[in-house]
Amino acid sequence: MASNVSERRSAGGPSTARRPVIGLSTYVETARYGPWEERAALLPVQYGDAVLGCGGLPVLLPPAPGAAAEALALCDGLVLTGGPDVDPARYGAAAHPETGAPRPDRDDWEFELCRGALAAELPLLAICRGAQVLNVVCGGTLVQHLPERTGHAGHRPGPGRMGTTEVTLDPASRVGRALDPTVTVYCSHHQALDRVADGLEVVGRAADGTVEAVERTGPGFVVGLQWHPEDHPTDHRIFAALVEAARIPSPSGASRP
Repeated sequence: MASNVSERRSAGGPSTARRPVIGLSTYVETARYGPWEERAALLPVQYGDAVLGCGGLPVLLPPAPGAAAEALALCDGLVLTGGPDVDPARYGAAAHPETGAPRPDRDDWEFELCRGALAAELPLLAICRGAQVLNVVCGGTLVQHLPERTGHAGHRPGPGRMGTTEVTLDPASRVGRALDPTVTVYCSHHQALDRVADGLEVVGRAADGTVEAVERTGPGFVVGLQWHPEDHPTDHRIFAALVEAARIPSPSGASRP
């Protein structure tokens, strides 16, 4: 697999030969469509639209335990998408009463993808739950019910509803350079990063102190956002930054993966 990735990059790479392929993690739910109701691998279309609109080629990655390395060998970048709570056992905590039921199938797959992307130096954008997965994979922990810490439910105003919050970013960070020093973002989460893992740096916070953006220190594009940039109707600049990062070789010069 690695030699195939290396060969296609040496032949001109995605900037001249093709769109960068961006993998999008998906999840299995029971869904109804037409006359059918059955288990399906799902993802809101906004993710793919954002990647496609920024010059990338979105590819859905349904759960395939044990095959993350093979899946990532087909990709130039990865998006870990939003969704339900991470199992607290993954970071050594007991479940809070407000924490959702564990989803081991999804945890297993996305933890495997995250570890594989980090090892392969693949550009990674981790969104909402994805940012939490990134932090836990790297050794951090989560706040299990944010309203107990902030005193309000503004980050998740209700089931199936997006809230907005203002985030202040480090203007020297990758996210700050891609966006603006202050941005109003769409969000829907009741958990957030607590102890930030070694190797990750906080580069954005809400006014109530909630960690909203982290990056891996050093070269390469590894970004975690607590909000949902795919749901913004016009501002997909962070996806453009991911696609651009996917056009270039890994920082160490190694082929991906």
